[in-house]
Amino acid sequence: MDRAVERLVINLPPKERACVLLKDIFDYSLEEIADLVDSTVGGVKAALSRGRAKLAILPEAPEGRPATSPSAVELLRLYVDRFNRRDWDGVRELASADARLRVADCFAGRLADSPYFVEYERPIIPWRMALGKVDGETAIIILRDDSDGLTRSRDPR
Repeated sequence: MDRAVERLVINLPPKERACVLLKDIFDYSLEEIADLVDSTVGGVKAALSRGRAKLAILPEAPEGRPATSPSAVELLRLYVDRFNRRDWDGVRELASADARLRVADCFAGRLADSPYFVEYERPIIPWRMALGKVDGETAIIILRDDSDGLTRSRDPR
């Protein structure tokens, strides 16, 4: 499942990715998806068709070899750099192109407009990130510098 979601994220543009994920993984209705991605049911059907067709023709990733493309690694590196510089507007830009967020009765709207990133702005825990490898694949490693001067990693899973 992890590999399938990774392929979806890396190989599809935002609208197609959102539509395929919401329909095929989370089983949202076409109407719900249209509302979430600010589209029509016809637009969702078209995005689903394009996205599924693109995924169907992708070659299988060889077992044991990372499927992360150089452009995806560069995007991760940029995200880590902006996070560590506390450039929250830059992080929002990278993470929220077409993303929308709905949190029960608390918030519904564009991820870029949400209070999601406020937690990272609090100076209570000195978070930072680094690129690393997990099971041979590129991953973002979350690090915390504790008051005792030691750096501890957090399991990204």
